[in-house]
Amino acid sequence: MTITHRAMPIGEAALKELRTRDDAGREPAPYTDDEGGAPLRCCLRPSAVAERIALVSYAPLRRWAAATGAEPGAYDEQGPVFIHAEDCGGAADGPGYPFAPAGLQRIARRYSARGHILGGRVLALGEDPDAVIGQALDEAFADPEVALVHLRAAEFGCFLYEVRRP
Repeated sequence: MTITHRAMPIGEAALKELRTRDDAGREPAPYTDDEGGAPLRCCLRPSAVAERIALVSYAPLRRWAAATGAEPGAYDEQGPVFIHAEDCGGAADGPGYPFAPAGLQRIARRYSARGHILGGRVLALGEDPDAVIGQALDEAFADPEVALVHLRAAEFGCFLYEVRRP
């Protein structure tokens, strides 16, 4: 399958800020990951054992709105995300969509250019996760009102990554 939509990691400027003070106003508390597998939003891959990471509060819609002039109002939210404690160089282009293991569920939440939720869809990733996510994104962006989509973990509701209108 050809990937037609790009998963966007947290941008470098935002990461620099988050490594000093997160979107809830707290200083991060980096630690050495003893288990591995934390979904890193800076480089869109799972952490490895012994990497230095931090769990920070992140407001993806707020940051997008500040850059675009949107006013999400009550739709602005923040939540926990894992990032590397130091600069990691960002995401490398690779095959498939990140954080998409077969058999899990994801949520594709659609937003308007104003930053308001236009709807969402629970995705059962099945045996071909890239096809399921790709189809959901194609459907979302077929609606001209959709400006961006947030992919989230269904089990915790955590923000995984953003996809913007191509």
